[in-house]
Amino acid sequence: MVTLLATLACACALPVHAKETAGNALDDSSITTQITAQMFDNKNAHATRISVTTYRGVVQLSGFVSTENEKDWAASSALGVDGVKEVHNSIALHPDTSVGTKLDDSMLTSKVKAALIDSADAKSGDVTVISEGGIVQLVGIVPSQGRKERAAKVTEMVAGVQPVDNALIVKPK
Repeated sequence: MVTLLATLACACALPVHAKETAGNALDDSSITTQITAQMFDNKNAHATRISVTTYRGVVQLSGFVSTENEKDWAASSALGVDGVKEVHNSIALHPDTSVGTKLDDSMLTSKVKAALIDSADAKSGDVTVISEGGIVQLVGIVPSQGRKERAAKVTEMVAGVQPVDNALIVKPK
């Protein structure tokens, strides 16, 4: 089960590697898989609420957890994986939500994704959207500061979005 989930996590991270060499993408996928597997092996971690993205050894952790300890554990675990150069811990703290709120969040995520797709200059393929209790988190690696800012502005215009947590990282040169 852990292997299947880790493989799926890697597949979701592949668009980030579109302009990377095959070797770098493979290394990054391996890092992502190892970190994701560690998350699922820890019974105290809410692994399904944490996303891992890797670009040239730079890891971004995102999503929502209930405690500061869980957020800190995720970062220290990621730092312990071979090949990790740096960790951006963009995990936000938010209590668990009800099933109804989860459904509302799914709808909100869909609306934000649609708005990003409709925007000519936000390039939705670079952005992962995660919603929790009306808070929308934008994560991923984008090519410029302008793209990061535009994605946040488009997201803020969507009805139902409360705060926007713009955790997008500008691609290192």
